[in-house]
Amino acid sequence: MSPLIRANGTITSYFSLFPGRESVRDNNPESLVSERMESSSHVFQISGVKNRVKKRALVQGIQQLGGKYIGGSVYQHANTHLIIPQVLSSEKFLAACAAGKWVVTPDYVLDSVKNGSWLAEGLYEVTISPVASSAFYPVRQWREKVASGRLKGAFQGWRVLLMVQEPARRAMFKRLLIAGKAEVFNNPPPSPASITHVMAKPIIEISKSYSAPCYPVSHIVQHLFGSNFVDMNFNVPDHHPTETQRTSFVDLNFSNLETQLRDYVVKKEARPRLCLLEFLGYHDPHRPLSQATETDFSNIGSMIECGLFAEALDSIRGAISPGLLPPGPYLISLLEYAQQGNATSVFLRNFLQVMNNLLFTNPPWLAASTVKKYFAQVLQCPRCKTGLWPFLQTAISYCLSSEITCHPLPGPAPPLLIRFHSDLVAFVLRLFQGELHFVTSGDFVPQGAAVPPASASGSLLYGTFWTVWERSTLLSQAVKQLTQLLVQAAIEDYLETEEKQMLHLTDTLLDLLSVLVEFWCQQHFKLNQNLVNKGLQDFAEHFALVSQDVSPEVLAEVVIRISSTRLKLVMADSILRSLCCRSGFTVRDEPLSLKKMVLSYLPALGSLARSPSGARLGTRPTSHSCTSQETDCRTQGSLANETSLDKENTPRGLSKVNAAGETLLHRACKRNQVETVLQILALPGTDVNIKDHAGWTPLHEACNHGSAACVEALLRHRPAPVFDNQVAGISPLHDALLNGHMDIAKMLLEHAGSVLIQQTDGDGRTALDLVSDTGQREELLHSAQVGDLALTNKDTEVLNLPLLEAGSCLLAHLIFSYQQERGLLGHMQPSDKALSLGCRLVRALDRHSFQKVTLGWTDQRVVRLAEDAETLLELSRGRYLWQVSPAIKECKGQHTRFLMEILEDLKSRAETLVADL
Repeated sequence: MSPLIRANGTITSYFSLFPGRESVRDNNPESLVSERMESSSHVFQISGVKNRVKKRALVQGIQQLGGKYIGGSVYQHANTHLIIPQVLSSEKFLAACAAGKWVVTPDYVLDSVKNGSWLAEGLYEVTISPVASSAFYPVRQWREKVASGRLKGAFQGWRVLLMVQEPARRAMFKRLLIAGKAEVFNNPPPSPASITHVMAKPIIEISKSYSAPCYPVSHIVQHLFGSNFVDMNFNVPDHHPTETQRTSFVDLNFSNLETQLRDYVVKKEARPRLCLLEFLGYHDPHRPLSQATETDFSNIGSMIECGLFAEALDSIRGAISPGLLPPGPYLISLLEYAQQGNATSVFLRNFLQVMNNLLFTNPPWLAASTVKKYFAQVLQCPRCKTGLWPFLQTAISYCLSSEITCHPLPGPAPPLLIRFHSDLVAFVLRLFQGELHFVTSGDFVPQGAAVPPASASGSLLYGTFWTVWERSTLLSQAVKQLTQLLVQAAIEDYLETEEKQMLHLTDTLLDLLSVLVEFWCQQHFKLNQNLVNKGLQDFAEHFALVSQDVSPEVLAEVVIRISSTRLKLVMADSILRSLCCRSGFTVRDEPLSLKKMVLSYLPALGSLARSPSGARLGTRPTSHSCTSQETDCRTQGSLANETSLDKENTPRGLSKVNAAGETLLHRACKRNQVETVLQILALPGTDVNIKDHAGWTPLHEACNHGSAACVEALLRHRPAPVFDNQVAGISPLHDALLNGHMDIAKMLLEHAGSVLIQQTDGDGRTALDLVSDTGQREELLHSAQVGDLALTNKDTEVLNLPLLEAGSCLLAHLIFSYQQERGLLGHMQPSDKALSLGCRLVRALDRHSFQKVTLGWTDQRVVRLAEDAETLLELSRGRYLWQVSPAIKECKGQHTRFLMEILEDLKSRAETLVADL
């Protein structure tokens, strides 16, 4: 077959149907309409026929039977018939409906040619079937009314004030209304009293100020089709429309959907977190505590001076009550005695009981500032008196058998004293948990209690981890030190004996980290969301950096045990990205989304599985941003040299995008500039699947233009490009074959196997259907078999099961946490699915392109929700999961099997959701 080259044509170039391609649109001007055409009984326009060969056959058939064909991208009133393959949301279809014209399928022309004369149109009138037992003819009612003379058009009698700001869109709606015989006026109208309809986009106050009712422009479609409008599954081309085509879309007011989704996101982000109300066996908040009684503590000081520490502690233990605090110096002396290593297990247990009773009866979050000062005075090193964080740091270090303490402690550390310091850390955690809940939700305020408003700035938690100058960043010096201790605890917890693990120190530190992260985020989120996102990202990157030499199994175990889903999300993302980069698999540096997990992290698991067992991973930082000066081993000079070298290797114009949305990578692939392509692919974070405004990827362009060297470079890149990206049914393989590039087609098949042959285009044709030569078909089949064999040999063996298990565990928890933190799946399945916000979003994306639905949306959180819903739709259609290698599918590892179950469940839920639309 002859290749389809993007070139000028006498009728319409095939690729003129796809915006962003080099083509010349129909050059039949509007002046083509003539009296001769108006007098003809068969004057045709065509809409929605994307196949060049089929469109040429239609035009030749029309001319053969004596009919006339009008080109152009807008509706022409001189036409008598419109040919469309199915109901479309195009201007031509809606205008033909409003004007009462015949709207028929392409078979009308083709069968008429076979008959030798024009057939009756009735059997070929376009229809849709909402259910198997019924059919709806969307144009018939208006055609019959116009033909009978009852109406001149669907909008007869309408005098419309059209208030649409965008000129191209206003012109389109004006043509639609005039086709239906409405009178259309611009603002201001000649006589406001004569206006019957005000149609506006957007609807603003001035548009409501007229006496006539104000409608959104979508009222045009609702008037034409009434209640049947909801059953009209418009098939909008799956690409970003050109300016001309954009005006032909039906305005369904997706801005209202964006507003509702934004409200959902805000509500989800503001929900309460870490609601651990039962810690400490806390009392009923609506039952007042008993009042304090007078107690004489003078004899306790004498006991301590005489060395009767146990007796002094017993006296304090029996006297604690609400509103009554034993003198701080006495507790400090008892704490110092406990740390010397001479105290019995009973004394240590009683001391902790006293501290817990104090927290229970005199919680600092419910009391005056003097109580906070009291706890701050007691909870510090008895000798050094340098504050709560050094006290905590010393206790943690002592449990880790570290010599880095504020002053020397008894060594070697006895197990009894290690347990005591571990319990002290757990006690401070409970205190901070109480402060978190009080300052964020007020859950613990007793009924009728006269408690001043919660102050985060005066809390012990804030004062412990952030100085006044550090409060705008999550990654304070104390937080960095806590992170280092956590990494050390995780390593020891994984390697040490069962007796050591019984301390649960890692769990305590993770809970402590979760509390302080949630505390800091909730204090800043309402004021500066970007600050919070940056703080979380900086912290996650810092953790990935300081834990580069830690076993992936340990890191996965750390992520599993994080209680804050917000923290778990960024930690799993950063650690998994670090593991991928250290294994030689580049992951795009973009906001986390379901699409990123499926298209980037899922293929990366294959690289982790094939990493040599026992090999030490590289330690290259996961980001160009350095979050900790003391952790970067490179000198400033070497860093400067590297930055300078990166600039030299960066191609000129890398960040420039032309009017069609094409990046430098697109343009280089079109021109077969393989050196430029290799330079771009070598840069970190390069998105090999980036799309232009029409939806074409660099692989599409290379296949279309015969750039074989560029295709080979793209196929060698990791992550590999997505082969099943389609634009109006055209995949890279179809693109190559339609343009006669057999060498590229075989290259694709040898790389991806026979799965590509199963793909169909918009007309239901596979790649083999595009090739008529038997020898070429056999060559393609042979290449597909070679690809299948190569994939089988390449992907069936797992060389590094521990690394694969760690990666699978991280990805499984990443997907699970993402759904909890940001996902819409749970919101998509209420009792009334038709009214569900999530179902409405999926329905919109199922019937319209992602670009159309999100056109004009400004909130990136909402755009990512729509992108997640689109990814679910693609999963339901069987896409993406083919990238999972057979080795991963057949792996018997616990975490890998769990991940596959999550993915299958996600796909199954998506299929159920789409089936119910």
